[in-house]
Amino acid sequence: MKAIIYAELRAFHAVAMAGGFTAAARQLRITQPTLSSQVAQLEARNGVTLFHRRGRKVELTALGISLLEITRRLFDLEGEAAALLAAERSLASGKLALGADSPHHILGRVAEFHRRHPGVRIALSIGNSEQVLAGLFDYRLDAAVLADVPQDPRLLTRELHRDPIVVFVPREHPWAKKTAIEIKDLAGQKMVAREAGSVTRAIFERALARAKVAVDTVLEIESREAVREAVAQGLGFGVISAAEMSPDPRLKTLALRGVASERGGTEHSRLEMGEYLVRLHERRPSPAAEAFLALFPEHGREPARRRA
Repeated sequence: MKAIIYAELRAFHAVAMAGGFTAAARQLRITQPTLSSQVAQLEARNGVTLFHRRGRKVELTALGISLLEITRRLFDLEGEAAALLAAERSLASGKLALGADSPHHILGRVAEFHRRHPGVRIALSIGNSEQVLAGLFDYRLDAAVLADVPQDPRLLTRELHRDPIVVFVPREHPWAKKTAIEIKDLAGQKMVAREAGSVTRAIFERALARAKVAVDTVLEIESREAVREAVAQGLGFGVISAAEMSPDPRLKTLALRGVASERGGTEHSRLEMGEYLVRLHERRPSPAAEAFLALFPEHGREPARRRA
């Protein structure tokens, strides 16, 4: 609808509801001559009469009565739209779609967001990094918390923290009396691995390659929980981020030593996995997404950097 037509309909509706031009002009905060001109233009443009003028009072014609039924619906819907947008801005309602490769690093912030904005509906998708990134690129997710984010100019990322990757074995395993093992000790050992899209698995396999260590992957499973159960049953050792390792009396966690740095050289370090707050560079955050991003102090100190 053209702006001039909208203004004319609004003028008609105001006069019809107020019962006169003076009161309608006051409500719309425009001059009475402007209002009269808009109504006159609407009538002239369409060759119709919408009001019978009787001094300062007006009466709707039969056509005017029919048009008022339509403009009531029109401006009622306009009011609903304005209320919806206002609620979205105030976070009294709205939606927030998040993704993560693990619930451990995001659920605390989700809980805090819900306490602050209980009217916003939250959807959280948990999957491996490939699945979550696909949700970001498809605009199905507003933001995500992921490990080892690939360099991509479409992404804005911020490192939140780094956690060591640890080995875990059954309590009956000979290593269970130790607190740490060397990466070379894994040579030839049976392993229960995550699926190929797992970041933890990818980081660990790169470390094995640098150390020229080969393990025997006897089972591949698509969830951390399933890997833990398989390890508890004695099928092999597993690897996991220390922050994701839930207490389990059947299992023993071991630090992994003797890991060569991915940057090259001969120095050794512990094997670590980063966690990143990620969103699309080109997508402007919704009010709900902006409020969620603000929960991360790292987000608030400086703009997120584009990984290129």
